[in-house]
Amino acid sequence: MEYSGDEVFDRIEILSEQGEAYIKRGKYRSALQKFWKAYELLPEPKTQYPSGTWLLTAIGDLNFIVGNFGAGKKNLSKALEFPTANKNGFINFRLAQCLFELGNKTEALIEFNKAVKLEDIALFDDEDPKYRAFFDLKI
Repeated sequence: MEYSGDEVFDRIEILSEQGEAYIKRGKYRSALQKFWKAYELLPEPKTQYPSGTWLLTAIGDLNFIVGNFGAGKKNLSKALEFPTANKNGFINFRLAQCLFELGNKTEALIEFNKAVKLEDIALFDDEDPKYRAFFDLKI
């Protein structure tokens, strides 16, 4: 189905809300499907739309949550290509965690440092302590 103008962004918003509702119920696969459908609706070039940043961030976050670290790395790295991503340390933080889990410790440290500079060390507070321990040992 084709959407035009504001209808596209209204549909993206609806799909995103549905994705969030699935997350609250722990239905991550269904949430991913909704976020991907929303992302695919963005006109080209997708990087011109701030909603692309948060859609890819949500997708990458879900990839991390379900343990698909390779997909998380890919989607979060792509989110960082969007102009609005450079102010969101969470993207760097989640990317660092994916890199850590993939064994790319040097790259993980670079992303952890970026995240802490943009946000705060509090990013580690609700996460597995292994990430903070790694970061503390390396700084």
